[in-house]
Amino acid sequence: MANPPATPPGRYAGLTRGELAVVVPELLLIGQLIDRSGMAWCISAFGREEMARIAIEEWAASSPIYTRRMQRALGYAPEVLGEGDVPTIFKGLQLDIGAPPQFMDFRYTVHDRWHGEFHLDHCGALMDVEPMGDDYVRSMCHDIEDPTFDATAVATNPKAQVRPIHRPPRRPADRHPHCAWTVVIDESHPDAEGIPLLADNERSRAATLELAPIDPSDDGLADYSGPLLSDLDFAAFSRSALSRIADEVCLQMHLLNRAFTLSVAQRAADAGELLRIRRKQLVGIAGVAAERLARALDPPRDAEGAARLLAVHPLLNPSAYVDADIEGANVVVRPSPAHEDGAWISLCGPEWTTALQAVVRAVDAHLDVEADGSGDEEWRLTVVRRDDPAPEPGEVAVVRFSTGAAFAFRPRRSLPITPV
Repeated sequence: MANPPATPPGRYAGLTRGELAVVVPELLLIGQLIDRSGMAWCISAFGREEMARIAIEEWAASSPIYTRRMQRALGYAPEVLGEGDVPTIFKGLQLDIGAPPQFMDFRYTVHDRWHGEFHLDHCGALMDVEPMGDDYVRSMCHDIEDPTFDATAVATNPKAQVRPIHRPPRRPADRHPHCAWTVVIDESHPDAEGIPLLADNERSRAATLELAPIDPSDDGLADYSGPLLSDLDFAAFSRSALSRIADEVCLQMHLLNRAFTLSVAQRAADAGELLRIRRKQLVGIAGVAAERLARALDPPRDAEGAARLLAVHPLLNPSAYVDADIEGANVVVRPSPAHEDGAWISLCGPEWTTALQAVVRAVDAHLDVEADGSGDEEWRLTVVRRDDPAPEPGEVAVVRFSTGAAFAFRPRRSLPITPV
């Protein structure tokens, strides 16, 4: 039997290698900001303690899946599933929306394959939460981090334990580094186990989606099989590898969002409340993501430029997941695996375009969208210009509270931590 055809390259393959090297860290940071959007509405609806439980469930039900996906994509997966080492765990964190470079400035130490440490020279998430008081800091740095760090590590080795050396609330108030942790893999440790929602998310289309393979003949690094590096130099990767990484990072967002949906659904009073929270989350992250990508890529400030921005926005990526054609100022959306998963695009359509409006208005506040067709079938979106600029949605303003909204990346040297 003939092998099935390989998945064609996605929309990110249309960017240059230099553009992709800028876009990938942007996508990692955008993924981190999803919580700044979603959790604000969970606090409002369910209170701080339930918000913390939702955060635990969304990360624990998604990070083991996408961590293994990235390991396989970039060739650093353990030979036997679940028997990886500390450097493998650290490589995964460098490519995880839970730990975007510099904003969550992880510094790694490897003592041997089974023992290591990391500390955060800067924790953007702490900077966002600290002004809200110690109760919120403890929720994030204790209640949420304890189970979710282990959930991320279990993707590499179920015997891994991540334990604090020190962590916030900071005493004294300017304590630095912000936190420090040990990572130990030991056969005497009990096996970490996934939460029930993880099994549900593992059955999603996003979890098993085939993406275009990396072309090993392309100029630049095709994998991360070499030594653990202090900081990833994304410009060293090939265009093909960067395109795949971008697609994988978007899938991380979709898996996180699906886990968020599953968790909120258990607490929402009805389908209407669930839909309201999900749409508010989407509008906030869609607008801030579009702003960051627009600053990074500087598209033309017109309708066609806005459509180009939509083409690289996580809402419409990866293309193997979200079936959409972009030509000129027009976007055609068709039923796709993303719709089967109830992903972000399934919330949009001719009857609700608010999130898409937030994207195009990151290019110019005068831009708007018009849509026609059936949300259950193929529908068409056209970017248009209005005479008057639109005000910023309140949901976007909520996410702008995060220091990540305006965070600027800086050049870093990439040094090996472990031998080749």
